[in-house]
Amino acid sequence: MNMVARAHAVANAEWSDLADELDRWEEAGRVATLWWRDDDAVAMTPSLARLVALAGAVPLALAVIPADADGQLAAALRPLANVAVLQHGWRHANHAVVGKKSEFPPERAASLVAADLASGRERLAALFGASALPVLVPPWNRFAPSFEKLLAGAGIAGLSAMAPRRVPPLDPRIAALDVHIDLVAWRGGRGFVGEAAALGLLVSALRERRLGLTDAVAPTGVLTHHLLLDAATADFLARLTALVNAHPAARWVDIRERLR
Repeated sequence: MNMVARAHAVANAEWSDLADELDRWEEAGRVATLWWRDDDAVAMTPSLARLVALAGAVPLALAVIPADADGQLAAALRPLANVAVLQHGWRHANHAVVGKKSEFPPERAASLVAADLASGRERLAALFGASALPVLVPPWNRFAPSFEKLLAGAGIAGLSAMAPRRVPPLDPRIAALDVHIDLVAWRGGRGFVGEAAALGLLVSALRERRLGLTDAVAPTGVLTHHLLLDAATADFLARLTALVNAHPAARWVDIRERLR
């Protein structure tokens, strides 16, 4: 984050701060767009069913692990027009020799990466049909930049990781569909990151977009993990969806819109 953006960052916020920020968007004659991504789906577990019910009619992008996905998940999602399926790597396996976990670290052979990308795309298309979008969500949100040239060849048109990107711009054929707010406190017990912290991240991301400090077009992404969905996270999501649905200057975006 540059110094200008840092000056507008919010460490903690309240619901009134989010409403005020959306009011600023309305005053500017603009609409703040948000999108929702949930990771690590393989089956229609009780936790995933709970998340899908919580989303209601809100567009939900579900990152599915291709190698482990089952037909029952495909059957359960088939009648849900608001749910899109994204490619969550291939096996969600760590191939990093050193450093942080990654399924696609720079030391992997490009031929193996290309095979994984193609296999994942083919399996999801076979299971989920048109609901399977050509968007890669790399496990742990890590994908070596040297492999980006392989995406188009595997039929992938979008890459979704965590913002901000600190690598050279993507190939113009590949849409950047990043998320900005992770609701899990990975270093704090894997529970909810907390209402004040989550709202601070969300208000900051929206403010930076409104002020032109980040991509003004890309929707602000909210990331969840249904396997870690606790009561506090569910309460936050319920209140957030209600606020966004009610405010005239905010709307949830179906990520399919970003691939047209």
